[in-house]
Amino acid sequence: MTPEDVVHIGRKAVETVLLGSAPMLIAAMVIGLIISIFQAATQINEQTMTFIPKIVVVFVTLLIFGPWLMNLMITFSTGIISSIATIGR
Repeated sequence: MTPEDVVHIGRKAVETVLLGSAPMLIAAMVIGLIISIFQAATQINEQTMTFIPKIVVVFVTLLIFGPWLMNLMITFSTGIISSIATIGR
């Protein structure tokens, strides 16, 4: 296994993690921004008001993007497993 192989596997792993977590993170960020604007407009300073909507939105986003996320992980895992045979050469 060469250093290039390790860097390639690490890069693909980081890319897969970022790509897989992006929909949930973006949805949580958008709902947090919307709730922050609402809190600023109404001057409601309740810290716990953002947790439930964020949890619900992240869960719904996970349900929507679940099949795509599973396909992404399967593709990555299959690529890693198939490259095991060629690493020793």
